[in-house]
Amino acid sequence: MPVEKRNPIPVREAIKRVVEQDIETEVQNVPLNKSLGYVLAEDIVATYEIPRFNKSPYDGFALRSEDTVGASGDNRIEFEVIDHIGAGSVSDKTVGPNQAVRIMTGAEVPAGADAVVMLEQTKEGDHTFTIRKTFSHNENVSLKGEETEVGDVVLKKGQRINAGGIAVLATFGYTEVPVRKLPSAAIIATGSELLDVGDELEPGKIRNSNGPMIEGLLNQFGLDGEVYKIQEDTLESSIAVVKQAMETHDMVITTGGVSVGDFDYLPEIYKALDAEVLFNKVQMRPGSVTTVAVAHGKYLFGLSGNPSACYTGFQLFVKTGVLNMMGANEKFPQVVKATLMEDFKKANPFTRFIRSKATLNGMEATVVPSGFNKSGAVVAIAHSNAMVMLPSGTRGFHAGNTVDVILTETDVFEEELLL
Repeated sequence: MPVEKRNPIPVREAIKRVVEQDIETEVQNVPLNKSLGYVLAEDIVATYEIPRFNKSPYDGFALRSEDTVGASGDNRIEFEVIDHIGAGSVSDKTVGPNQAVRIMTGAEVPAGADAVVMLEQTKEGDHTFTIRKTFSHNENVSLKGEETEVGDVVLKKGQRINAGGIAVLATFGYTEVPVRKLPSAAIIATGSELLDVGDELEPGKIRNSNGPMIEGLLNQFGLDGEVYKIQEDTLESSIAVVKQAMETHDMVITTGGVSVGDFDYLPEIYKALDAEVLFNKVQMRPGSVTTVAVAHGKYLFGLSGNPSACYTGFQLFVKTGVLNMMGANEKFPQVVKATLMEDFKKANPFTRFIRSKATLNGMEATVVPSGFNKSGAVVAIAHSNAMVMLPSGTRGFHAGNTVDVILTETDVFEEELLL
């Protein structure tokens, strides 16, 4: 079997080719309480103003600002309390000269009033209170429509739904949410050296760590991965398994060569599927031999068999592909700046990705390699929440240098921010 020709392309170009594919899952409605992590399939438009009425942002007293003119420490002005309302209640009283209504946070400002005095700014008596400050028109009042007007786009098509998005959808009465369906994935971890996780170790064999790792990475998206096994080490059997996986799932992720002995069957499998290979080598370490192809409107991700290279390929290409399939507006890896805390010598001119631990110290982000960082390393992945990205054409970085960091975990900095 001839050796496949591999022409390496830059990382940026590889990611661009992934997102240029017109591959999207179908639109469906999901219950509001199950919509977290989905991507909106249409704009959400405000059907009424927020706030719906002038309301108080504080506990206090609603009054007429004109009656507060001249108030000071030496000239306290007294007001009569004519009513008491809480959130969800509306006063039927109209506030007159030197009158006020006791009001709770979120309650509608009563007729006649145009300002709110916070409770702690008053000295209360029996059905009265005094103030020592002049208040202006609409001071301490949340005005009707100041956040959104009717017709405003409050959530955009392609926006990934977070907890705040759920609050907005609930505000406008969405019990069902129009979203792109979560793509389903098939996982095929191959290699004659692999054992199942529960198997006893044998000479020259290793347990399959990539398959469970990919399942975990998919789970972070709320996706499930179904594992397929190639039963016979033949090209025909390999093609049949991948075809079967494609019939059932929106994408197929292979890790390691689908091979026997010295032969990698992946190129022949792609040819049999009439797949278009977007790239088969990337100018990066680890994971340079990562391959991505498309066939019949589905992605085929060929990740490296080395754990760190497999992890890097998933973060850069599979995650991007998943977001593209879901119609997300923000598809590209999230990059922040951080200060490198250790020297790191870069051994080759390709872009280098280093599993790392990012931390927030005050307002400064710092990052340090998380351990042994060769392509076959697995333990370092468990202690990382980010990847330092050292660009091509550079030979090394030193402690104190500012570097680009791709965040790989959703809880980056969370522990440090809470302390």
